Amino acid sequence: MGEEEREEENQLPSSQIEPTETSESPKQQEYEWPKIRFNVPPYRTYHFHNQFRTGPNPNNFLKGVKWSPDGSCFLTSSEDNTLRLFYLPDDGSADQITACSSVSEEDSYAAQLVVSEGESVYDFCWYPYMSASDPVTCVFATTTRDHPIHLWDATSGLLRCTYRAYDAVDEITAAFSVAFNPAGTKVFAGYNKSVRVFDVHRPGRDFVQYSTLQGNKEGQTGIISAIAFCPTHTGMLATGSYSQTTAIYREDNMELLYVLHGQEGGITHVQFSKDGNYLYTGARKDPYIMCWDIRKAVEVVYKLYRSSESTNQRIAFDIECSGQHLGTGGQDGLVHIYDLQSGQWVSGFQAAADTVNGFSFHPFLPMAASSSGHRRFQILEDDNEDLQLRGEENCASVWSFSYDVTAGEQP
Repeated sequence: MGEEEREEENQLPSSQIEPTETSESPKQQEYEWPKIRFNVPPYRTYHFHNQFRTGPNPNNFLKGVKWSPDGSCFLTSSEDNTLRLFYLPDDGSADQITACSSVSEEDSYAAQLVVSEGESVYDFCWYPYMSASDPVTCVFATTTRDHPIHLWDATSGLLRCTYRAYDAVDEITAAFSVAFNPAGTKVFAGYNKSVRVFDVHRPGRDFVQYSTLQGNKEGQTGIISAIAFCPTHTGMLATGSYSQTTAIYREDNMELLYVLHGQEGGITHVQFSKDGNYLYTGARKDPYIMCWDIRKAVEVVYKLYRSSESTNQRIAFDIECSGQHLGTGGQDGLVHIYDLQSGQWVSGFQAAADTVNGFSFHPFLPMAASSSGHRRFQILEDDNEDLQLRGEENCASVWSFSYDVTAGEQP
């Protein structure tokens, strides 16, 4: 099949994933955020471990977890180059959720969808207007080593289309990070010292490339490893780099506004506060998440500790739906909850016996999902023996928090 034929095959109709008035669930529009009681330990609602041990890699481990924007399901990424989709039973109704009796080899249920990539998955993200009630919007994007960006159908597991970037010798170059803009019309992808922007409705090799280095050599060097957009539609985005810097840009023309210095390792995650006034950054081999006031951007407001001093893993954190608390995992298997108003530690709980590298709050229910695990190396004298991994090591779990019945009311 020729290049032009492949391009035509990958074309998306302009209306295929166009945001509509019904794209955002009415539940999300009218919902009053529950006041989660973080002083009460959450209970494990669902647990998944055994299905990650199948296949040629018995020492497979999870690398991340993300809830869908409509809250109907969550997506995991693991070392076996596979993404698994888990839907909440009974639509995740909080009244029907019961706790797991214990952690065992038996999973709560099987993944409804399994998508296999050819190489290691660098990053993945949901389409921002995804709604299970509208299959056209049920897509997520992945970027993998030596491959273009893939857009996957979350209902069938089929490849919808690809977004391809080429280097100077006309070979495909892989993105290290990927994110949709808030309008859902563009795909932003991070590369070495550059960001490429694709039109969602024009798959193929058409893109606009922006260098993160200015003519006077100011700007952001290194691999662009994380991308986040301001949720209040201010037109700003943040990019993290393995050069230990975070930069703020304007979305429309990628004008560099300022660069933030201070992390001790390469940036692995950036996220804006719900009101868009603050930015949180985390790095590998750095035990602190830093909070920046982007209205000033001159100094760190405060630092939030997590155990991540000696790992190169991406350890993702998340902010709960009301925007008042942040949750993060670490190497010690603990999840820490912080009050974002004061930067003070609120509570913590043991989520796994392994590195908790992913933590994602449900978009509107008092729930969260966690993923854990890390790469293990076989000891030479034990070459003929498989590593015996327990159910609380390389696993994914769903947690339910207690909450006040006066949800949404301000104290």
